[in-house]
Amino acid sequence: MAVKKKEKFPLIKIKLKKSLIGRTEKQRKIVFGLGLRKLNSEVIREKRPEIVGMIKKIDFMLEVVEVKK
Repeated sequence: MAVKKKEKFPLIKIKLKKSLIGRTEKQRKIVFGLGLRKLNSEVIREKRPEIVGMIKKIDFMLEVVEVKK
């Protein structure tokens, strides 16, 4: 079996800027799926297609910045 090469994705910093109060259950699950828990919490993730899709669903609640290595 051949071993797949791991693709290098750039890193992004995601910060929760708006409250979860009054949001739908689907939006809350997306926020928790990204690893965000409280207001102003930050996580660093790879810019993978599945993460970008989650960000697009709730982009009005987030602040996203590309991290330089």
